[in-house]
Amino acid sequence: MASDGEHVDTLIKGARVINGTGAPAVQRDVAVKDGRIVVIGELSGWTAEKVVEAERQVLTPGFIDVHTHDDTHVICSPQMLPKISQGVTTAIVGNCGISASLVTLKGDPPDPINLLGAFDDFQYPTFATYIDAVNQARPAVNVGALIGHTALRNNHMDRLDLGASSEEIDGMRAQLEETLAHGALGLSSGLTYGSAFSAPPEEVMALAEPLANAGALYTTHMRTEFDAILDAMDEAYQVGKHTRVPVVISHLKCAGPSNWGRSTEVLKSLEKVRDGQPVGCDFIRTTGVHRCSI
Repeated sequence: MASDGEHVDTLIKGARVINGTGAPAVQRDVAVKDGRIVVIGELSGWTAEKVVEAERQVLTPGFIDVHTHDDTHVICSPQMLPKISQGVTTAIVGNCGISASLVTLKGDPPDPINLLGAFDDFQYPTFATYIDAVNQARPAVNVGALIGHTALRNNHMDRLDLGASSEEIDGMRAQLEETLAHGALGLSSGLTYGSAFSAPPEEVMALAEPLANAGALYTTHMRTEFDAILDAMDEAYQVGKHTRVPVVISHLKCAGPSNWGRSTEVLKSLEKVRDGQPVGCDFIRTTGVHRCSI
């Protein structure tokens, strides 16, 4: 697109633009005004308050970090330099069954909830209080929140080494439904940890049933990544089938020397199930290499 004459806030000139659709990179100018892209093209004659010469540089949409534990970090360190310095503009929090929102502690946070901070860091007994804190902090990244299964268990159960009763599941579901109504993206689980390992599949499926009506998803740090990994994957698929929601498997990997070389089996399992069910993974861990799959 050729044009001339307009004045904007920022003009990025000659960048290799990748638009995120899978199309090849193209060399273009990009004009920004009032915080929004107004045109992309060959912008001869345009002027701007700030001009960025971007030849031999790549310009892309902001990256989405789909697996973070930045629940409290986005509030305590809102500048989020480790993210924005790498092009990340959206962080998804509440992964692996643990979330800082919707937590009422009876004492020190249990493992792995303590990954998010100490007792004083959990000041968000409702999803609304967490949203208010994020809005007040105004972090440099967008924030999307999952609600943790283990966090809900902590709220309603005296012992986390047992399965939940029907009454406890009802209490967890009520809290989950409230958060979904206020914009939570879905439910996460961390079934490999002692605080959720005793939860049977039936507990997770019953808790996850409200997700479909909210257009939400289920993401899981599976029950095991060792020898029984395919069984753990099947469990995750069953939750998705039962609740009719997309499933995301967190940090998919084959753990332990006896499972080296089984990545082919694991990936074939994903490919087979994808024919009839939306299933993905947020990153794959192989030999020390992490690859995002968004």
